[in-house]
Amino acid sequence: MSDEMAVRGRSVRVIVVANEKGGSGKSTIAMHIAVALLKAGQSVGTIDLDSRQRSFTRYIENRRAWAQHVGRELEIPNHICLDVKASYATEDEEAAGCQALTEAVDALTQTCNFIVIDTPGHTGALMRRAHLMADTLVTPLNDSFVDFDVLGTVDAETFGVTGASHYAQMVDEARRQRQLFENVTIEWIVLRNRLSMLSSRNKRLVDEGLQQLAQMLGFRSIDGLAERVIFREFFPRGLTALDDLSAATLGTRPTMSHATARLEIASLLSAIGLPETAAIAETAGPARDAA
Repeated sequence: MSDEMAVRGRSVRVIVVANEKGGSGKSTIAMHIAVALLKAGQSVGTIDLDSRQRSFTRYIENRRAWAQHVGRELEIPNHICLDVKASYATEDEEAAGCQALTEAVDALTQTCNFIVIDTPGHTGALMRRAHLMADTLVTPLNDSFVDFDVLGTVDAETFGVTGASHYAQMVDEARRQRQLFENVTIEWIVLRNRLSMLSSRNKRLVDEGLQQLAQMLGFRSIDGLAERVIFREFFPRGLTALDDLSAATLGTRPTMSHATARLEIASLLSAIGLPETAAIAETAGPARDAA
């Protein structure tokens, strides 16, 4: 068995949010999944593998600080930010980095039944190890052919898919190894993020390309989040669209943008299909006192 294989016998479910291209909204998606599971009564651990950007870690730190500031209880996962390198000079350093990830997962397994891992926007040994550990892999993808290129190549004239790209090949290999050594099928979900609310030729062509790739590579393609300023505004206070978006929690009067974001996240959770969050998705109503 490869020394990069995940630990056998884990009862915890590992959700990896990954794309080797940055700026696709990974940390926002990871945070909303983690908070949804916490609100559903699950015990959740989170791991940030991007020790340089630390977006996921800062999101959680912001949430803890804001909860204290407004005197409100906000669900906080058991979080670990791994201090690991983006690249390794030697095989021993690489092995040590991968071992650190395995030990972090093992530690969280003692108290958590879900682990959500946010990954950096580049490939490497840790990315490969994280993918091998995934039970569910969520790949946010900006709705453009620039981002599409990490998954598949297209014909310049027809925009038809001509093959799988480097990241898709890495995922395919991880899924093959996991199936071979553990008889586990990694569920792969590609999530179209920053969707335009207007119909366009680009939107149609990207959708057609993803449907072709989905059949070729065996993933589910779902709609993610629209390009909404409100999701960026949540970050400094560590809030999510699933929180009690009252004036007391927000620090300002909620608007229809908050209500729309809440419904959009509910739809996303439903599409991902985690049964533990089904009730959260079904009961997500509008923000209170929205203007």
